Amino acid sequence: MASRVDYIAPWWTYWLHNFPHMSLRFQPVDHTFNPQDESYQQALIFLAAIAAVCLGLNLIFISIYLLCLCCCKRTDDEETKRPHSCCVMWTAVTAGLICCAAVGVGFYGNSETNDGVYQLTYSIYNANHTLAGVDSLVSGTMSNMNVGLKQHIARLDEIFAQRGEFIQTLKFMQQMADKIISQLSGLPTWHDINLNVAGIADNINYIEYYRWLSYLLLLIIDLIICLVAFLGLAKQSRWLLTIMIVSGVLTLILSWGSLGLDTAAAVAISDFCVAPDKFIMNMTHNKISSDVVHYYLYCSHSVINPFQQTLSIFQRSLTTMQMQIQGMMHIAVPIFPMAMKDLLGIQRLLNKSESNLHQLTAMLDCRGLHKDYLDALIGICYDGVEGLLYLSLFSILAAAAFCAMICAISRACNHFAIRDRDYDDMDEADPFNPQARRIAAHNPTRGQLRSFCSFNSSLGSQTSLQPPTNTTTTQPATTAPAPEYMNNTVLFGGNPRYENVPLIGRNSPPPSYSPSMRATYLAVSEEPTRIYGNIFPV
Repeated sequence: MASRVDYIAPWWTYWLHNFPHMSLRFQPVDHTFNPQDESYQQALIFLAAIAAVCLGLNLIFISIYLLCLCCCKRTDDEETKRPHSCCVMWTAVTAGLICCAAVGVGFYGNSETNDGVYQLTYSIYNANHTLAGVDSLVSGTMSNMNVGLKQHIARLDEIFAQRGEFIQTLKFMQQMADKIISQLSGLPTWHDINLNVAGIADNINYIEYYRWLSYLLLLIIDLIICLVAFLGLAKQSRWLLTIMIVSGVLTLILSWGSLGLDTAAAVAISDFCVAPDKFIMNMTHNKISSDVVHYYLYCSHSVINPFQQTLSIFQRSLTTMQMQIQGMMHIAVPIFPMAMKDLLGIQRLLNKSESNLHQLTAMLDCRGLHKDYLDALIGICYDGVEGLLYLSLFSILAAAAFCAMICAISRACNHFAIRDRDYDDMDEADPFNPQARRIAAHNPTRGQLRSFCSFNSSLGSQTSLQPPTNTTTTQPATTAPAPEYMNNTVLFGGNPRYENVPLIGRNSPPPSYSPSMRATYLAVSEEPTRIYGNIFPV
């Protein structure tokens, strides 16, 4: 076996090739690539099953976490809730950023895998075109010798029936043609071999298209889920976060599933890339001569061309036949002018056969097919396997990120629920309720009324303050009745809970005024009385 120096398998294929190959009965399996062997198929299924087991453990962990989150009641005080809630939010944001980075890795891996598979199928199509060209040239040359040449020789036999030396020359040319046919029949005809190269490339293209499209959709869905999570956290929307949790669980299942498929595919391709020549030799056993396969696989100066003898005999036979035709045209045509047409027809056939010989020699040379073979190996073993490794990394990062996001966002939803429950315990009519202020932001009319009443209630509460006694200055007395808007019952919507107690029990300190501030406050309080006296008549 010749040593290969033009192809060296990358290190990651050897790393994947050394992965444990176990059957479903936990028995070791040979690492040689053999997709038709049942034990080897079980080894690949075993690798994919490992990801399924990890998925099951992950779902169990998430279920236990959510169950504990729903059943356990937090007893932390307000000082510990806020830092913990901030930690949960930052955990979710960090997991989302990791998921976005994983999506970027996935896009790169998907592109690399697609490029490698495209190079593989392109090389296969090129090789198939070369093999089809060889078959076409061989069949065309044999058809010319069998049909066209025999027809011309048969008519010349009738013309030269009286000249024995010409008949002998025609028989000699027929023997040369039979020798050419015999030699061409020894060439491998690829269409007769049960090896549909174009069909293999078509199947690979079909599978790769849907693989690429599926990963593209998965990457886009992951990115959308991350954006929905960020939006839900920013708006503190429980329904957006609930949608994210449900979608995250489904994406988690898809991530682990894709990891199992990528691992099995990467290991199988690596098993092939470590020893590709051995697999091709076994696949073409009893179909193509081992010398021919060895010639194309290694294509070195030390390897003998198995077609050299056939092509040499073909060349010598054509040269001999052309010399015979040239001689007959100089000798026989002056005697038998009618033979000119058939002799020119034979000469055209020989010229065409010689052109086919040159094309056949170029196509049968090992350099073309060997280049296609190396391009296919480099495409699938370098770009293809590397892309699968990046896709596996994407699946691992996405699974970990979504697991962390589901746990963190579930805890965030729990905090939001506790906050909403605390707000629901407050009375919406309380003007100092934070929820009432939030509702007022969405109801401008109601917000303006609350603001006005709060201001006037505070203002009206100061009527009990008496100005300091001044013997020199007398405050002009007013006999105007108290306006109705100063009534606390009107101010607070008739709710007796807040009548006459605008500040008492509201956790607000009572106002304290200096004497000068009291005088100023009373002066200010008289101005709204004169302005709104006509609006709210007694």
